[in-house]
Amino acid sequence: MSPVHERKGITLSLLARMVGQALAAAPLHNVWVIAELSDLRTNHGHCYMELMEKDPASGSIIARMRAAIWASSFPSINATFMAATGRRLESGLKVMVYGTVNFHPAFGMSFIISAIDPSYTMGEAERRRREIITRLTAERVINLNRELEWPDVPSRIAIISAPGAAGYGDFIHQLYTNPSHLRFSTRLFTAMMQGDRTSPSIRAALDEIAADIDSYDCVVIIRGGGATSDLLAFDDYELALNVAQFPLPIIIGIGHERDITVLDYVANMRVKTPTAAAEWLIGRGDEALARLRQTAADIMLRATDLIQGAQTHLAYLESTIRFAPEAALQRATSTLQRHTMLLAQTGARRIAPEFTRLQGVASSLSTAAVNAIARATDRLQSRHSLLEALSPQATLARGYSITTVDGRALRSAADLQPGQTVTTTLASGSFTSTVINSSTSK
Repeated sequence: MSPVHERKGITLSLLARMVGQALAAAPLHNVWVIAELSDLRTNHGHCYMELMEKDPASGSIIARMRAAIWASSFPSINATFMAATGRRLESGLKVMVYGTVNFHPAFGMSFIISAIDPSYTMGEAERRRREIITRLTAERVINLNRELEWPDVPSRIAIISAPGAAGYGDFIHQLYTNPSHLRFSTRLFTAMMQGDRTSPSIRAALDEIAADIDSYDCVVIIRGGGATSDLLAFDDYELALNVAQFPLPIIIGIGHERDITVLDYVANMRVKTPTAAAEWLIGRGDEALARLRQTAADIMLRATDLIQGAQTHLAYLESTIRFAPEAALQRATSTLQRHTMLLAQTGARRIAPEFTRLQGVASSLSTAAVNAIARATDRLQSRHSLLEALSPQATLARGYSITTVDGRALRSAADLQPGQTVTTTLASGSFTSTVINSSTSK
C-alpha cells in the first residue's frame, strides 16, 4: 500500500455526484415498496419517516431508508388512508407506498412517497390478527377466559384504564348511579391505552391484580374515544396471551361496534364502550336481584298457603275440641268393655279344661297319698320290729348284761384296775361292784 501522502482519493461531493449520476442513468421512479413506518413526524406540513424491513425470524432490521411526503400531497394521502382504514399514519404500521428514490448530495438518499395503498395495510393488520388468533388456538388457550364462570353479582371490579380518561369517568358514573342502587366496589389500575407502551402497561396492571386476586370478581379493560389506529396496540400476542389465561373473567370495552381486536376474541365479554360495560354489570346485578325478588315472592306465597292451611285446621279443632273429651271417654269405655268381655270369654275357654284336669289330678292325688301312707306305715313297722330285735334291752332280756366304767362300756378285763367301781346293767335293774382283781383269757 502506498504511503498516506501518495494515495489518490476523491471528494465526498464527487462521490455524491457519481451516485446521483448512477441513479439518473437508471432511475428508480414510480415503484411500490413494502415497509414498516418508523420515527414518523410532521414539520411545516411535510411528513418525515423511516422505512424499515425486519427479518421475520429474528426481528432484526435488514434494510432502512429515509422517506418523506411533501406538504403538497400529505393532506390528501393522509385523508385517503384514514378514510379507508380508520387509522392515521403512525410508526409501527406496515404499508405499501408508491414513489421515487431521490438522492441529494447534502441530504443523501430518500424515498419520496406520492401514494399509499390502504388496502395492503388493512389486509396486513387482519393477517397479523389472524396469525395471533391461530397461534392462541394452537396453544389451546384462546377459550380459557371465555369459559370462566361469572359470580351471580360481580360487585368487586378491577378497572384497567388511562388515568383521567373520559371512558373511565363514563364507566364510574354509569356504575354508581344505577337505578337499582346496586353497590359496587372499584379500584383503578392505570395503564397506557395507546402507543407502544399499551401492551406492557396493561400486562403490568394484570400482574398487580393477580397478586391480590381474591379481592376482585372481574376485570374491566376500557378506553373511550381516540383514533381507530390506537386499537393496533391491542392486536398484540403477549397481551392477548395474558388476557386469555387470566383467572378472572375480563370485560373488554375499548372501541366501537365496528372495531375488533384480538382481545375481543379471547376476553370473557366484549362490549362496545365503557358505558356498555357498566350497563352489562348492572344488568347482571338486576338479574340476580330479580331472582331474589322472585324467590322472596315464592316464599311469601308458600308461607301464606301454610298459614291459611293451619288456620283452617285450627278452626276445625276449635269446633271439635268441646266434644273431644266425651267422645274419647266413650271410645275408651267401649274399648274397655270389649276387652273385659273378651277377657272373660278367653278365661272361661282357658280355665274350664284346666279345672277338669285339676279335678282329675286331685282324685289321683288322694289315691296316691293313701297308697304312699300305707307303704310308709309298713316300712316303719318293719323297721320298728328290727330295731326292737336289735336293741340293747332285747339283748339283756336274753340274759346278757352291760358293764360300764365311768360311763363307758367295758369290753376287756385288761382295762380294769383293782379298786375301780363298775356298774352292771341287767334286763331288770343294775348293781355296782368293786374290782379286786382281773384276768384275761388267752
